[in-house]
Amino acid sequence: MDFILGERDKMVQAAAKEYAQKAVLPLAAEIDRTAEFPLELAREMGAMGYYGLAYPAECGGTGGGYLAYALVVEQISRASMTAGAIVAVSILSAESIYRFGTDRQKRDFLVPLASGEMLGCFCFTEPATGSDPRAIATRAVWQGDGYVIEGQKNFIALSPAADIATVFAKDEDGKVSAYIVPASAPGFVLREPCETLGLRGLGASVVYLDGVRVPRENLLGSPGSGYETLLEAISVERVGVSAQGVGVSQAALDLSVEYAKQRCAYGRPIAEMPTIQWLLAEMVSRMEAGRWLAYRTASLRDQGLDIRNESSVAKLYCSQMAVEVTRMAMQVHGSYGTMKSMPVERLYRDAKMTEVYVGVSEIQRAIIARHLLRQ
Repeated sequence: MDFILGERDKMVQAAAKEYAQKAVLPLAAEIDRTAEFPLELAREMGAMGYYGLAYPAECGGTGGGYLAYALVVEQISRASMTAGAIVAVSILSAESIYRFGTDRQKRDFLVPLASGEMLGCFCFTEPATGSDPRAIATRAVWQGDGYVIEGQKNFIALSPAADIATVFAKDEDGKVSAYIVPASAPGFVLREPCETLGLRGLGASVVYLDGVRVPRENLLGSPGSGYETLLEAISVERVGVSAQGVGVSQAALDLSVEYAKQRCAYGRPIAEMPTIQWLLAEMVSRMEAGRWLAYRTASLRDQGLDIRNESSVAKLYCSQMAVEVTRMAMQVHGSYGTMKSMPVERLYRDAKMTEVYVGVSEIQRAIIARHLLRQ
């Protein structure tokens, strides 16, 4: 077992860190303040190859692998977790098509997604469900030479800028299937944005599907295989959320160390106080454990292994860790940490989102427990 990154991964990590600090960090506060989707930044990250890190060149990717994906998401999230989430979420449609798409679908959709020419959104969550496929109300009915989709999706990230959508709907037999839907299709309607506590600017919105026609060849995988598609894609995206948790925690730690050295109380820097030192030590210890858990899970995927359970373990731990580490950062900063003008306040709100999106912590615990009890 090798815990040392290879030279290529180190180069990817270093380049992403430099890019994040120079190009992303200056935009972070404004993205959070306005909650507007950073379209130009999203396009720039696509042009840099960040949406195709996990995929081979013939699929439009860079061939870096899933570990490279985690490394980049972590570094971008240190500067802006919203920007890191754009990279992380972009893998959902790409992974679905890579694993289950036809050669034509890979050529027409995966290549432009991985190369950054297109952006995809993932339409599963509905008003009544975010995890249970049995509760999906969206319907796909066969008419003529294709499907007609009717329904509503909620909290659809990247949707304001998406070129295509991976839409999950029940067929006439009540089975869930996945469909590739152009966002420009008549009846694909972007409605109101979902104002959230953190990850502001991710573009989470309500999407209506009002009689959207989809040709037969845009069925992704076999009929009724939608849940399998979902599980595969989500397992990879959980790696991304884990990396986001590590990135936002590293940012909180960096700010806390700097503040503790500069802030004085009772005639000395607060960094010399045992209580502050304990907080800093606890922060770094938890963060390092989360980092290597995220890296290991990505590495397992690079080996072609199933990571459905491992990614749930990583997301559960890293999301809880991120909330705790940013909370400790707030304690180090005291009242200043609660101010909107200070980045720690944003990091704290963003960290909370890792416990909620891509499956709440309670769902991760249920997945882990089921896996454990089946052994």
